[in-house]
Amino acid sequence: MSTSFAGDADLETLARVVGQVRANIERVIEGKPDVVSAAIVVLLAEGHLLIEDVPGVGKTQLAKALARSIDSTVRRIQFTPDLLPSDVTGVSVFNQNTREFEFRPGGVFANIVVGDEINRASPKTQSALLECMEERQVTVDNMTYMLDKPFMVIATQNPIEMEGTYALPEAQRDRFMARVSVGYPVEAAEIAMLNSHTTVNPLDDLEAVTDAGEIRKLTEIVGQVHVSTAVQRYAVALTTATRTSTELHLGASPRATLHLVRAAKAVAAMAGRDYVLPDDVHGLARPVLAHRLLPSVESAMSGRATTAILEGIVAGVPVPEAGRA
Repeated sequence: MSTSFAGDADLETLARVVGQVRANIERVIEGKPDVVSAAIVVLLAEGHLLIEDVPGVGKTQLAKALARSIDSTVRRIQFTPDLLPSDVTGVSVFNQNTREFEFRPGGVFANIVVGDEINRASPKTQSALLECMEERQVTVDNMTYMLDKPFMVIATQNPIEMEGTYALPEAQRDRFMARVSVGYPVEAAEIAMLNSHTTVNPLDDLEAVTDAGEIRKLTEIVGQVHVSTAVQRYAVALTTATRTSTELHLGASPRATLHLVRAAKAVAAMAGRDYVLPDDVHGLARPVLAHRLLPSVESAMSGRATTAILEGIVAGVPVPEAGRA
């Protein structure tokens, strides 16, 4: 009989809260259960989410629905070409009365930061997010300020319209745990959206179903989920295969391996298990790894999509037997 790392009561609590958050978000996002699940997985795994898709499919709606489902501090940053790094991190202002400099926090000082159209800001401004996304802290004028937990950046970007946009640097993309695309809704979901969204905005009536304290407890439960040596080796084998592939110029980083395992632990906990299966890792390979990879010149010239290259690599890595070591 296996030893329980995350207790049954803990997993039941996690399932209850996840169900409430999922139902809340699905009041706004119709017919996209996989996308909603991915957003919750990233939240529980203490990662950051990049939502990339064409205009009008609900990228910002998804980000705001997740933020409003949690009773915590929320900030929205509209990324524009004239946005400055100090608008993101904060700035020291001289107080005439005290004759001292006072720190005015920027937009990242919140539990959930919604960065809308992140690729419209200059790389200089985008780089203001690097420290806070990785280290959960902000350094301004040689002073370091810690960010409260949970801390999650949910960024949106439009991959189609290139005018007035800047490609995200590799270091920025690598800090996002997963990238998802909302996609167009099916006919039934779009008709349901017409009935529910034309009279009132569902976001206006959305109320929080949990709070920051409970989310912190859930992330601790996810952290206790067991990952066997075989599953760890499988995750490493996947990322190593991307680094040795001749079709890729840039493979997945060690941070990508860490994100892959942490996300798999969240998936396992949401499924009611206190251990990770190889299928958990396998199913997360595309959303966690694809946005970090760069195709080689030959692959780009031949029109090979990065996702297609990744799927071929994943298919070539043997999956270990299911179960807990």
